[in-house]
Amino acid sequence: EWQKSSKRTGAVGVKLGMSALWLKDGRRLPVTLIQIKDCEVVQARVAKGHGGRDPQTELQVGAVNKLELNQIGKAQFGHFKRFSVRPKRKVCSFPVTPDALLTPGTPITAAHFYPGQYVKIQGVTKDKGFQGVMKRWGMGGQPASHGQSKTHRKMGATGGGQDPGRVWPGKKMAGHMGNKNCTLHAVRVHRINTKYNVLYVQGQCPGPTGGFLKISDAWKRHPHAPPFPTHMDEPEKALEEDLYAENIQRFNEESINYEQKGKR
Repeated sequence: EWQKSSKRTGAVGVKLGMSALWLKDGRRLPVTLIQIKDCEVVQARVAKGHGGRDPQTELQVGAVNKLELNQIGKAQFGHFKRFSVRPKRKVCSFPVTPDALLTPGTPITAAHFYPGQYVKIQGVTKDKGFQGVMKRWGMGGQPASHGQSKTHRKMGATGGGQDPGRVWPGKKMAGHMGNKNCTLHAVRVHRINTKYNVLYVQGQCPGPTGGFLKISDAWKRHPHAPPFPTHMDEPEKALEEDLYAENIQRFNEESINYEQKGKR
């Protein structure tokens, strides 16, 4: 049974791209589509304080079955074989409470979350390579004319002269841009497609299309009990194909109603 102190596992998703939804008041809402594909629990680790041998209680979750089995190392293949799980392309760990532990092989679907929930999303930003200060930091550069020669996109001065006599650490200069870990807190889930296991989350998410994202519950409290420890498919209680938050306009609903007036 779920309690306020319980901490569930998360899921690993694939970024599909961006689209848009509409609020009931007519405003357009940009969303990112994330597919929870072949997501399963790989391993359950129990902390020493709870009768285990690991530093903390956590679940190892993998996503997207790896088809090129000849590209898997012997040790990695043995790890998946030990828990009878197909090899995955991406594996992440999520700290959980002991009451939220799951057995290896348990599927994690998009129904693990619910519309209106706030989640935390972690990913790696796009790699931009070596970039100058105008693209990397948004600097204005130098004048385009009036005697300027080959300094149009340069940084300019790096600091003072004799005092302090050096460049301060952390000075914004040209260098490698992107390919860094990025975390988004309190991102709202507006729509869930249970047929294709797709989440529609608000705004943009880090990484390129096809990149992996780590999704977990945000610190914001749940207004009601979430599926705990995860959603289990029940034939008697089948979910709808599309689940929407309360403020989202459904495509099969009327958006504008006109009252019929009498004939003139």
